[in-house]
Amino acid sequence: MENIEIKKTEWDLSPLFSGDADFKLVEYRKQIKEKIARFVNKWRDREDYLSNPAILKEALDEYEDLDIVGSGGDGSNTRDGFYFWLRTQQDQSDPEIKAKYNKSIEFSTNLNNEITFFKLNLAKIKSIDQENILKSKELFRYKHFLERVFAESKYLLTEKEEKIINLKNTTSHSKWEEMLSTFLSKEEREVINKEGNKELKSFSEILTLMNEQNKEVRDSAAKAFNEILLKHEDVAEVEINALLANKKVDDELRNSPRPDFLRHLSDDIDSDIVDVLIKSVSERFDIPNIYYQLKAKLFGVKKLEYHERNVSYGEIDKEYSYKDAILLINLVFDKLDVKFSQNLKKLIENSQIDVYPKKGKRQGAFCTDSLLSQPTYVLLNYTNKLNDVTTIAHEIGHAINSELMKEKQNALNCAMPLSTAEVASTFMEDFVLDELMKNANDNEKLSLLMMKLNDLVSTIFRQIACYNFEKELHSNFREKGFLSKEEIGSLFLKHMNSYMGPFIEQSAGSENWWVYWHHIRRFFYVYSYSSGLLISKTLQANVKKDKSYIEKVKNFLSSGSSDSPKNIFLKLGIDITRKEFWEKGINEINSLLNETENLAKKLGKLN
Repeated sequence: MENIEIKKTEWDLSPLFSGDADFKLVEYRKQIKEKIARFVNKWRDREDYLSNPAILKEALDEYEDLDIVGSGGDGSNTRDGFYFWLRTQQDQSDPEIKAKYNKSIEFSTNLNNEITFFKLNLAKIKSIDQENILKSKELFRYKHFLERVFAESKYLLTEKEEKIINLKNTTSHSKWEEMLSTFLSKEEREVINKEGNKELKSFSEILTLMNEQNKEVRDSAAKAFNEILLKHEDVAEVEINALLANKKVDDELRNSPRPDFLRHLSDDIDSDIVDVLIKSVSERFDIPNIYYQLKAKLFGVKKLEYHERNVSYGEIDKEYSYKDAILLINLVFDKLDVKFSQNLKKLIENSQIDVYPKKGKRQGAFCTDSLLSQPTYVLLNYTNKLNDVTTIAHEIGHAINSELMKEKQNALNCAMPLSTAEVASTFMEDFVLDELMKNANDNEKLSLLMMKLNDLVSTIFRQIACYNFEKELHSNFREKGFLSKEEIGSLFLKHMNSYMGPFIEQSAGSENWWVYWHHIRRFFYVYSYSSGLLISKTLQANVKKDKSYIEKVKNFLSSGSSDSPKNIFLKLGIDITRKEFWEKGINEINSLLNETENLAKKLGKLN
């Protein structure tokens, strides 16, 4: 196995700026502001580009070159905004970093408002001219970008109104969400460790400890976790109602036909496709019900407590150092395609992965980039567990997806729609799990199969239950005008119980777990986990049948938003509009569940 040198386990942000007080910040802002001004002065009062393809190409080339348009990314679509957003993720409690990030967001918002006119003018192009423009060979590289702009046109407001919405987003959404997230990240509690002693742990560490196989440890962590959520439930109640109210206002202004429609429009996917997915998965909640029944039996209890649903079963308490995890993942990636392992090494060599948990650092894991011109960064909270290994594979899958797009796409197409953003991550994650299975004996295999099923249940069924929760949450808010924390908690448990079934106890405190679930603050985003994994299972099966199919997978990973997901997958022989497609993937999970039950019986684990 090839050795990989890991020199640094924190981000190197110097490709953006050398530090929080880098003198180049001032020069960068001056240059980008001048660039925007030149674009505005040249195109603001012209209309010729709205009917002449050659002139429109010139305008789009310059628009793309502004280097503040594209995927948008997290935090900001300027270099300084992206830099300071990343800094806030490293330390959510530093007020000086927050202040600088806020100034960057203000600067970025003002720049974007300056060029808002351009997309609005494109959206107003007459239908007859739209057809000619889309047929133009010289505009081919911008074709789908223009198709999306035309599709969004009826939901866009006037330039002044769009500017107002941009300006209020920070105060009406981002700051509310940031407030709660910051409060949670600062929390610490004493919990029992494996040696039976009390030890002070951060919020993100407590989250991890709830999955410990030692029951005393996980129960102690759950008690601390529930105490933290209870402490902040009043703030969360006001926060979520503020976010719901702001969303309602935006939807009404844009005449959105339903609360989740603008998400689908943004994700470049038809609502009908999402509806078919939601229905297909919801109709098979019997699968996770049976899985949790099996898990309870294997643990020798009638029911698992709510916080125990993700506890690993069996002898997989082996710890993996970060380096061992990287070596394993590199081996798997290299077998799939050398391009994948090369990208992993590049991320490590350039210190684009922030590895270990610490106080103030954002919990969980993510992969992010903002623009084609900027590096991709991965955040982890690595604690040497097997789940951490698959999390690395998941997030590096996103990073590889991003790097392949950057090689092939222009700035306006260099973004994966959320509807398919989870395909690459789950594809890589599952192949790593398969590698772990190869040398496992039957007992180890049972443990790994249970782990795999747990990931499938959490990613597919839990996220769809969450989507159903979101739909009813928005509907009830719009009917009542305000939802109490008790109403939100009751609604949350209703939908969690729908997929968990009777073998997970809705124990005290579980009604507040919506408080920390940041996905529901992104509004209707969670379906993409389910769609991504079910699609990736088809790609995995095809690669296993024919290794050369990996080239088609790479083509998909590099496609970005150059076409609609529906069309991109049709080119791969996959029709995501059909219910049968989603049902096929779900049936594979049911088969895996049956295989696991049979193995448990063979080993005498079930009565």
